[in-house]
Amino acid sequence: MKTLYPAIIPFASDHLQTDSVHRIYYEQLGNPAAPAVIFLHGGPGSGCNENHRRYFNPDKYHIIIFDQRACHRSTPNGCVEHNTTYDILHDIEAIRNRLNIDKWVLFGGSWGATLALLYAEQYPQHVSGLILRGTFLARKTDLDWFARSGVNRIFPDYWEDFIALFDENEIDQLSDSLHRRVFSDDRQIQLAAATAWALWSGRIVTHNFVRDYVLDASDEDKLINATKIEMHYAINQYFINDNQIMADIANIPALPITLIHGRKDLTCLPESSWLVHKALPNSKLVMVADAGHLAGEAAMIDALVTATDQMADSLA
Repeated sequence: MKTLYPAIIPFASDHLQTDSVHRIYYEQLGNPAAPAVIFLHGGPGSGCNENHRRYFNPDKYHIIIFDQRACHRSTPNGCVEHNTTYDILHDIEAIRNRLNIDKWVLFGGSWGATLALLYAEQYPQHVSGLILRGTFLARKTDLDWFARSGVNRIFPDYWEDFIALFDENEIDQLSDSLHRRVFSDDRQIQLAAATAWALWSGRIVTHNFVRDYVLDASDEDKLINATKIEMHYAINQYFINDNQIMADIANIPALPITLIHGRKDLTCLPESSWLVHKALPNSKLVMVADAGHLAGEAAMIDALVTATDQMADSLA
């Protein structure tokens, strides 16, 4: 079973100044003479960490990591102004241009897979391959499954803990209610909403990984800001038309494409990767029997590193 590559440090890092207040952090690692790969993190609202660098052989890839608008090391943190899906796609393209990269592999999981597919549909001439994990198609049905009616029937106890924060009339419009609360002027209302959401989503996303999930709420600003961005995207339907990815899937040319999905993923259902696979006949679908949603599960690491190694060989 394959494991992560050893820890690696960037050979360069910088910020991209956009045409608004946003400054986008990015870093470069590995071999600048090798085929390029960009890591697209999940969320919206999270960010990258040191382990995200380690899914790639540093001798065989020029690795680019970046934090999406208002996330982690990108500033201003938590800012939702000028922060849409198309702004992020523009940032990705601006990084490519700045680094003078002609084509690159897109590696994305969950929301990162959403961005990878949208980018490949919009800029197919600049994509050399796709590696997607736990694909999220950002449809209304996908959000409803997680935050309205779906996974709550599998975890009714966690769901009851989550909705205890809300009045009965708020539950039918949960994303709107969360958005209103996390953007409140009252810090305690913000924190309570962010904590409830993070606990609910953390319990579900780790269900196959940890037995008793414990929320780390030590950094309150980080918790609130991440939830602000996530709710901003959710109530705006991720700034795309419903089912837009599948409607435009034919824009993606015949490329090396590997879709990886945990069979036990209850955050983003395996159906999404199956639909993409059926629409892209040249794609390879790997259903990981013992994995859920997270990239850090042992079986998922094995599948992802295998995929990046195979992609590097195909591009060499």
